[in-house]
Amino acid sequence: MLDCLCERFPAIDRARWLDRIARSRVLGADDAPIDAHTPYRAGMRIRYFREVPDESPIPFVERVLHVDEHLVVADKPHFLPVTPVGRFVRETLLARLVERLGNPDLAPLHRIDRDTAGLVLFSANPATRSTYQALFRERAIEKRYEALAAPLPSLQFPLQYRSRLVTGEPFFRTQEVPGEPNSETRIEVIERGEHDWRYALYPVSGRKHQLRVQMAALGAPIRNDPLYPQLRETAPDDPAAPLRLLAQGLRFVDPLSGAVREFRSTFTI
Repeated sequence: MLDCLCERFPAIDRARWLDRIARSRVLGADDAPIDAHTPYRAGMRIRYFREVPDESPIPFVERVLHVDEHLVVADKPHFLPVTPVGRFVRETLLARLVERLGNPDLAPLHRIDRDTAGLVLFSANPATRSTYQALFRERAIEKRYEALAAPLPSLQFPLQYRSRLVTGEPFFRTQEVPGEPNSETRIEVIERGEHDWRYALYPVSGRKHQLRVQMAALGAPIRNDPLYPQLRETAPDDPAAPLRLLAQGLRFVDPLSGAVREFRSTFTI
């Protein structure tokens, strides 16, 4: 199996595979660690934990708002990804919570962008995970965001905005195109400042970058957005100028207890 891994992933040298195997970071059948002499078998499934050498620490700290047998609610700071992506593996909300709470079964029930701060709901129990996942699939959970963006005095609010979103260029961006709408957001104004308005955004659907793309399409891109309407050159994270978008609230009827559950972010925009 070691020979197979070296051939399949030539960018990772044999010494690094041996090190990962020695630390039980490569798993085989029934998630049991393999060793350097585990034989290759056609169709064998292997799971390994990706690692990034010299991963830069993210100096912003998450807050845990709620923990019970089934759910964990965390308040994510700007710039911290929810799950491993690109150059981030250990410096993710998931990895931090697994270590902090000692629960390797944690899994996010939804995602928010690395640039966005606010609430993320995690399943803590595989036995009830699908029950809570259904809340998102069936749109039975109300998500409330707040954003700072330019004024839109020519529009009437509240506004129910619908549009068609598809994968853009480069691949990590989303674009709005003509056609049958596949995304919907309710937009309200909660504060009218001189230079920026504070908006409450209620996404009905959950398309990638939906709020960011739709606000930009209306002529009020969210303040400090590095992707919309124009892609900016890559630059270091600037704590003084984060994306002014916050996943501020979650509200739903708990499918197990029948109780109304409501959570609010402790961060502000």
